[in-house]
Amino acid sequence: MVATMKKVATEDVNATFEDQQKINRFAWNTSRITELKEEIDTKKKQLQNIDACKDIMLADDNCLVIPYQIGDVFISHSQEERQEMLEEAKKNFHEEIDTLESRVEALKK
Repeated sequence: MVATMKKVATEDVNATFEDQQKINRFAWNTSRITELKEEIDTKKKQLQNIDACKDIMLADDNCLVIPYQIGDVFISHSQEERQEMLEEAKKNFHEEIDTLESRVEALKK
């Protein structure tokens, strides 16, 4: 039995060019799906941070100026401006997450 298993393992497997192309496409799609899922997780964490910022703002109504971080810079805005910026950022994150999820679904097909 061991001899037959060794014989099967040493036989050459012929793969056509089309088969190799399918294998390559599958590997690329699997890798891309993993990357997109990681990016979706990152966006969801950033979205949770925005929700936490909104909660902080609601809890601290008497503070007129709270810095808002854009990249590496903190900018001070009024509460209304901050609220608008957070809503816009939240909307953008939802759109980006939806786009990424649709790309994942398209790759799975």
